[in-house]
Amino acid sequence: MAYINDNFIKIPATYLFSEIAKRVAQHKTENPNADIIRMGIGDVTLPLPDASVDAMITAANEQRKSETFRGYGPEQGYDFLRNSIVENDFKSCGIDIEADEIFVSDGAKSDTGNIGDIFGLQNRVAITDPSYPVYVDTNAMGGRAGEPSASGQWTNLVYLPCNTANNFVPELPYEKVDIIYLCYPNNPTGTTLTKEQLTVWVNYARENNAIILFDAAYEAYITEENVPHSIFEIEGAKNVAIEFRSFSKTAGFTGTRCGYTVVPKSVTALSENGEKVSLNRLWLRRQTTKFNGTSYVVQRAAEATYSLEGKKQVRALVDYYMENARIIRESLQAAGLTVYGGVNAPYIWTKTPDGIGSWEYFDYMLKEKNIVCTPGAGFGPAGEGFVRFSAFGSRENTLKAMKRLEK
Repeated sequence: MAYINDNFIKIPATYLFSEIAKRVAQHKTENPNADIIRMGIGDVTLPLPDASVDAMITAANEQRKSETFRGYGPEQGYDFLRNSIVENDFKSCGIDIEADEIFVSDGAKSDTGNIGDIFGLQNRVAITDPSYPVYVDTNAMGGRAGEPSASGQWTNLVYLPCNTANNFVPELPYEKVDIIYLCYPNNPTGTTLTKEQLTVWVNYARENNAIILFDAAYEAYITEENVPHSIFEIEGAKNVAIEFRSFSKTAGFTGTRCGYTVVPKSVTALSENGEKVSLNRLWLRRQTTKFNGTSYVVQRAAEATYSLEGKKQVRALVDYYMENARIIRESLQAAGLTVYGGVNAPYIWTKTPDGIGSWEYFDYMLKEKNIVCTPGAGFGPAGEGFVRFSAFGSRENTLKAMKRLEK
């Protein structure tokens, strides 16, 4: 008889966005003529940059000829993309990252979920609340989260509340932790940390031999000066941090799938016998064993985003979505709602009116306005009483949805 990993049946039966999809499908069945505007899931709507599409076509045509055909590629990514990442995302900002510290993947979601493979189960994990559900769920699947409680929290996780009382800036944990998940600009709240605020966390990690897992998937949306695009802008971070980045929301690769993770060779953790071990070496071993690499065609498309034309086209995509964010933010404020985010991120975190619950307000918006948002409770207990609006829709639908809210 085979046995299952019991941790899988401890987590909620449905993923947040699966539950949203189910409710939307039911509403559509009951109201087949409903004009539903989706402002919930963070999927993009604009097409890929022309530079990327052209690069994909060229790369695909190379597959027609034996002399240019590509089979298995390097699991950690082709040098042409890793070197482009180093030059454009780090060296141009004065950050010293080497190509063999870059690991190309099929997206930040995969890597933030899989990174737990290289960490022991005895680690105490701290997670901001609310947070991207993958952080919590994958730690639960791996047996690191303990047991779910009636409050929706897990017994072995340390929660770092982010709310109006602390202006969505998490406080340092009262107990020692070993692994810390930080996502800035934040999903779901759209808020950020300044360099000074992020330095506090890097210093904590250095003093306590902790590791920061820093999700920077939305760094391209930063508009304010004192907000770091990378944790490696902070002195000492290369000794205590791993960073995740994505081409999904910046260049529209949500369906094409490409991202990368930065694991500096100077980041170490302890083995059971007390030996310091390079996490770069462990992640390389993990990837070469369990991952066969992102496709050559897609990596050429990602490389093209760093060309002169590619950069202009990506900037245009980001500007488009940020204009949507401005429209949503200002419209919700005009409707009398309290909002956060939408300045350095494509998400607007909105307090529900009159103390209405997150899912209750989600149902109201769906059934009365035909608008899909995301209930904040799905991101953790501290998200109760909020909903998230995504700016990744079309301009037409964004304006139409905000007009409905005026009524």
